[in-house]
Amino acid sequence: MKLCPHHFFQSATGHWKFQRITAVLLVPLSGWLLVLFQLIFNASYTDTLSWLSKPVNNIALILWMLTVCSHAILGIQVVLEDYVSDVSWRSRLNILNHVWFSLIALSGLICLQLVFWHGGL
Repeated sequence: MKLCPHHFFQSATGHWKFQRITAVLLVPLSGWLLVLFQLIFNASYTDTLSWLSKPVNNIALILWMLTVCSHAILGIQVVLEDYVSDVSWRSRLNILNHVWFSLIALSGLICLQLVFWHGGL
């Protein structure tokens, strides 16, 4: 079995496995996100920035963002394959799905790096 992520999207089994892997990864990473939400609602702005500026917290949020976007791409791809019968429309919507969540991930990564390296937006 190839280790290339593109291979996961070639077969239904690989797609299913990758979606399950992202689901399992989201459990602890989402717990980390809940800690952040607790902090946001109860701490000052500078305390929250300080927390986000720590490398382990920044990396955890980056991993969460990449994992949730990958999981969403896979999930919506399955819905499109199941419910859109026109192959050309399905293909276009699938490309739009990939582009949309890639842009969301990229914008989130840029914002997190601005916080990490420059202390805010």
